[in-house]
This record gives sequence, structure tokens and C-alpha cells, in this order.
Amino acid sequence: MEVQELHKSFGSVHALRGISFSVERGTVLGVLGPNGAGKTTCVRILSTLLQPNSGAASIEGHDVVREAATVRRLIALAGQATAIQLELTGRENLHMMGRLRHLERDDVVSRASDLLERFGLVDAAERPAKTYSGGMQRRLDLAASLMGDPSVLFLDEPTTGLDPPARLSMWDVIRELASRGTSIMLATQYMDEAEELADNIIVFDHGQVIAEGTSDQLKNRVGGDVLEFTVVERERLDDAARVVAALSGGDPRVDSHTRQISARVGNRGSQSLIEAVRALDSAQIVTDGLALRRPSLDDVFLAVTGHTAESENGETKRRARGRPSPAGG
Repeated sequence: MEVQELHKSFGSVHALRGISFSVERGTVLGVLGPNGAGKTTCVRILSTLLQPNSGAASIEGHDVVREAATVRRLIALAGQATAIQLELTGRENLHMMGRLRHLERDDVVSRASDLLERFGLVDAAERPAKTYSGGMQRRLDLAASLMGDPSVLFLDEPTTGLDPPARLSMWDVIRELASRGTSIMLATQYMDEAEELADNIIVFDHGQVIAEGTSDQLKNRVGGDVLEFTVVERERLDDAARVVAALSGGDPRVDSHTRQISARVGNRGSQSLIEAVRALDSAQIVTDGLALRRPSLDDVFLAVTGHTAESENGETKRRARGRPSPAGG
């Protein structure tokens, strides 16, 4: 997959501002970014549902605008909302998708059986999908998207709402697909998911790709250790933040709900920890779990977008109750 200088506007709203990136065969590209950053618009263009104002994109060498019909045969899209028919059985859903993909009857039957086996749905294959758990429905939806054996798979928040076992099961499926040569573009709100699955990561903001690299490369870009601790007495939270700000030379990240404070403190190792202990003790602030750690993708997200992934996820949930913006995510 190749994307070069894509631009897309909706009236005066610039959804994409010249983005470029590539995805190698059999790799997973993690896509992070605030709500409204351009992620959804990008996926809609790559899946031939929108046309860009300028720039170019290709799937397996086929232009997504000039060769849209060919591209649609090469791709599949699975998102938070499943496209399966709940009244049909699992097997019937896969057969229906195979027919929509114009597969030969024997290919439909054999491919459906193979996918039911791979996705752990054999025992439930003859049951209506409405009797499936949320995780099973999500796996069936992904299996249905693979009936056409796509070269490229777009996944939009594939594990949102799943319980931990179902989420881990979906991770295994994504890893297997990549190992079989499927190129995957994974949009996710979960930093640990991107870190676990993505070979490379891009971060969108205001219609641009503002950071790109492996997880380690992005974390090295943030630089320095992170001092982290919990303030035992809630009323001392602001005092603790001021102490840490003086040590770090920047504004710390403060979570008033968990009473946790974190701040980047450079590469001085244990010396930073010693200074923090002394300063907090001098201010008579009681802490718990005071420690240094390496930067995480959450720290990367905060550094390049200016706010945390957690606050963005909360805002996304609030907006979900209203009308989405025309530019999408």
C-alpha cells in the first residue's frame, strides 16, 4: 500500500493535508490520533468510498481512484459495528459473503469451513449469530471480511467493547493474518494494542501524519525517563504537581481521579529519583509507588498531540451520542 500527498477537504474543513505513508506486505500499521484527526477519512479513501481532492494512493499497485473496482476485490474492511446478519447462522453468514464476492460454490463451502476452524467457531457454526457473544460476533465479522482472501485489511477499532479474553483472541487472529501475508491497517484507541501488534505506527493530527516509526523509535523520540507516583492525600495533589514541575522543568501529567502524577525527567537515572524523593519529603507530601520508567506510547501520544489517549477516548464516547462531523476521525 502506497499513499502519497493525499488531500481531502469537506467545504472549509481540511480533513487530510498531504499525508504520505506506506505499508509493506504482511505487516501491521498501527494508526493513532485524536478524534477528527483524519484517520477515518484516510481509510474511506483507501477503501474507495471517498475520492481525494489531490494526491495518490494504490493497493498492490492499483490506483484507488482509477482502478477502484480492482482495488475493492483486493481489500476488506472490518470495524466496531459488525456487518453480519444476526438471524443467519455463522456458516450461512460466510456463505452469503462468499456469494457476494462471486466465489465459486465449492470455494465458498471450503473457505467458510476453513475460516470457521481458524476463528474457533466450528462448534457454533450452525447457531444463529444472535446467540453469539460479542467476541464471537466480532470474530465472525472478521471471518466474513476474509471470504474474498483480501491482500489488505482495514481494521477500525476491532477490539473495542470486548472483554480481555476475547480481546487477546482477536490479537492472535490479527497476528496470524499478518504472518500469512495480509497487510493490515489497524486504527485503535488502545496504546497497548498498537504496541503489541503494529510493526510500524503513524500518528495523525489535524489531517497530517505528525509522527511515524516503530514503537521503540517513537518512544526514543520522546526521550528520557518518566517519574511516576501516586499522591496519598488528594488535597496535596496540586502541591505535588508544583514540586515535580520544578524538578522536570515542564508541566507534569496529573490524573485527579487516580491521584497519579507523571513527568519526563531526562536521562539522569537514579539521580532524578533521589531528587524527587528529597523534594517531596521536604514538602511533607506522602506518596506511593514512586518510580522511574521508560516512556510508553501514551507518553508519545501526549507529547505529539498535546493530550492523553485516555482523555481523547472519553471525548470520543461523549461525541458518539451526537452527530459525527463530516470529516470523520
